Amino acid sequence: MDLELIAAPLLAFLAGYALGAIPFGVLLTRLTGAGDLRTIGSGNIGATNVLRTGRKGLAAATLLLDIVKGTAALAVASLLFPEHISFAAFGAFIGHLYPVWLKFAGGKGVATYFGLILGYCILGALHWWVAAIYAGLWVGTLALTRYSSVAGMTAALLSPAAAAVSGRFDLALLFLGFGLILFWKHRANLERLLAGTEPQVGGRKDG
Repeated sequence: MDLELIAAPLLAFLAGYALGAIPFGVLLTRLTGAGDLRTIGSGNIGATNVLRTGRKGLAAATLLLDIVKGTAALAVASLLFPEHISFAAFGAFIGHLYPVWLKFAGGKGVATYFGLILGYCILGALHWWVAAIYAGLWVGTLALTRYSSVAGMTAALLSPAAAAVSGRFDLALLFLGFGLILFWKHRANLERLLAGTEPQVGGRKDG
């Protein structure tokens, strides 16, 4: 097998992974003296758990940076590995969920997933309404239920269909894979939802 055929996709994946694996939540909480995020609340490194520190600004910054790293992964890949952008997208998603620096204990992937969709929109591979649907479902469901997990899973559930309607069946399959992995990462949330013990954002159970 020609090594060049393997090298480019592998490098694209690794570049995406390196960006996706940056644990912004952990870094920001440490730098600001908010403690080790992994010992707070659920122990998750995402923005929802950062919010449990009481630092809304840090939570917003974590959310934004987790989105940006997904978009940045596609931007870098479009310059260095234009034929293997989806490998970079997969790398960024897996990097966020399983960062080697944190012994593979990462986030749930909702924000980085959105960043990847934005990246595809910026590159012209998807219509902007696909990103708008994801954002609308994410924010709208959160506002209605106050369950961060339900909001993220709802947005992830319908994204493959949106990509398919947009005419990108290849991305629909990629997003389906993302969605299945995202649901797997939320399995504890699903158990708590069924038990009625899932924390609500801003609610008395939160934290």
